Amino acid sequence: MKKVLAISLLTTALSLPTISAAHDFWLLPSSTVLSGNDSWVTFDGAVSNDKFHFNHRPLRLANLIITGPNGATLKPQNPHIGKLRSSFDLKLPEAGTYRIAAVNDGVMALWKENGEDKRWFGTAAELAGKVPSKADDLRILQRGSRVETFVTQGRPTPIEAPESGLGIRPLTHPNDLFTNETAIFIVTLDGRPLPNVEVELVPGGQRYRNQIKEIITTTNENGEFEVTWPNAGQYWLHFEHRDNKTSVPQAQSRNLSYTATLEVLPE
Repeated sequence: MKKVLAISLLTTALSLPTISAAHDFWLLPSSTVLSGNDSWVTFDGAVSNDKFHFNHRPLRLANLIITGPNGATLKPQNPHIGKLRSSFDLKLPEAGTYRIAAVNDGVMALWKENGEDKRWFGTAAELAGKVPSKADDLRILQRGSRVETFVTQGRPTPIEAPESGLGIRPLTHPNDLFTNETAIFIVTLDGRPLPNVEVELVPGGQRYRNQIKEIITTTNENGEFEVTWPNAGQYWLHFEHRDNKTSVPQAQSRNLSYTATLEVLPE
């Protein structure tokens, strides 16, 4: 569904209510719930046509942020960037929940030059030197994305909504999900609940079935959505938002996306 819209990304980006990526971004942990002490988790990250299947390019790790249960930032170990995927290990030195997120901010510009379509992607700091201040059909878009997952060793600890961009504030802990049970999350924008947002959830294994079997729901007036998990496994959670609250003066709009990988366990 969103992928159908995504095919025309570059030519129609600024005319769409939100921008869909042409491929799916994801982080996949080897485990999400662990016991014992000093556990290890391996993560794969990729950009692909099928959720959790490596077939396009690796996820960039330059802006990876790992936050431990006490709020401290941790470094990934054994990072590797391959042709189709990136990977890294994480040691869990204490009990609690760890948030692993690739957070990116940038700018996209589209314009015409001598009758040819031009486009540029980069940071806000690079914009002035890379894009003409005046050009035919010049459109500048601020973009932000968060791709994340959660793992818990021992006792789960609370997850707060990010202060900027899109995020979730779980009312059901993301590492306490079970088949046939209902989970509730709050979608947030700049830390505040965001109502009336379409949320998409897709179970893993999409490559091996004819139907996507996505779950589509919409946040209520409190920014909440709920889902009853039909099966155990990994789920790809995604939503987007567009507004004009830009922090880049030259940008006409701000497009944001959020993606998380959640694991649902059997009853």
